[in-house]
Amino acid sequence: MMPLNRSCKQVTALVIAREDRTLPWRERLAVRLHMLICKTCPTFERQVLTMNNAMRQWRNYIESEPPESDK
Repeated sequence: MMPLNRSCKQVTALVIAREDRTLPWRERLAVRLHMLICKTCPTFERQVLTMNNAMRQWRNYIESEPPESDK
């Protein structure tokens, strides 16, 4: 079993992995505990969420645009 105390490098990898898969409860708990004591990882997490939201909005914008017609 992995310990609950994780380094910033491990937590940032988990934050990124969380975008692709559901983390097991032990990893989710480790991330939460680390976020409570770390000053920089919550900022990184917000940046990842901001980038994902921006990409989602961009994809929705591209999909909603009508195709260009050739004249």
